[in-house]
Amino acid sequence: MPELPEVETVANGVHERIHHQRILSVWTSGKPQTFKSPEPLIADTLTGQTIASVRRVGKTVVMTLTASGSQFLIHLGMTGRLLVSAPSVPHPPHTHAILTLSGGNELRFVDARRFGRLSVVLGAPYTGPGADPLTIAPEPFIDLFRNRKTPIKAALLNQSLLSGVGNIYADESLFRAGIRPRRHAGRLTRAELLRLRESLMVVLRHAIQLGGSSVSDYVDADGVRGFFQLEHRVYMRTNQPCLVCQTPIRKITLAGRSTHFCPTCQH
Repeated sequence: MPELPEVETVANGVHERIHHQRILSVWTSGKPQTFKSPEPLIADTLTGQTIASVRRVGKTVVMTLTASGSQFLIHLGMTGRLLVSAPSVPHPPHTHAILTLSGGNELRFVDARRFGRLSVVLGAPYTGPGADPLTIAPEPFIDLFRNRKTPIKAALLNQSLLSGVGNIYADESLFRAGIRPRRHAGRLTRAELLRLRESLMVVLRHAIQLGGSSVSDYVDADGVRGFFQLEHRVYMRTNQPCLVCQTPIRKITLAGRSTHFCPTCQH
């Protein structure tokens, strides 16, 4: 599933290509599961509106419309893609929404497995379920984990705490912070939590610079793969030597998710 860096990359790329353009028409596929809002409501809300901005909130791409202030929410799910294409480019299989734009291009939502979701929000701005890990201050970050008995890896994946962190970047941040994923969140010291916050921010920002991690179907708004998977130090490197100490990387299941760590570098 695309995580914060991938969604940020997609949102920034789409914003650069379509902001200030008018939505001339909206087509939707009618396929089940894809639409959280009724399709006629999505079409009525978007058609004729000008796009003020496209940004990321947590793992959601949020398109804000100029006149109404309404927002179009795109959650990419497992395999969702948001592509800006010329009308002459053939529609990919599993295309579920097409916005025809005044600039001459189309914004297409493509999702093979249909775990993505499209919806509109009328009124108050969408804020996401938890704090943003790129902007959270030190003390609020520490407060998130105080007295929590869950493993720190599970806490990092809790979207009501931090919105946008997923499996890849939890593993990579914990490695860089030298913290084992099974450690109870509430037992981490202040120094360890501050180190984790810094590691998380560094990893996420570096991943954004490299266009995210393409380990499955993820591509950016131009259909280009990311490069951060080449920087992974533990994720999906089971039994390979640690890049720091040469100890084989271990894989366990934690909170139902595959978890990768170095038993020597992480304590």
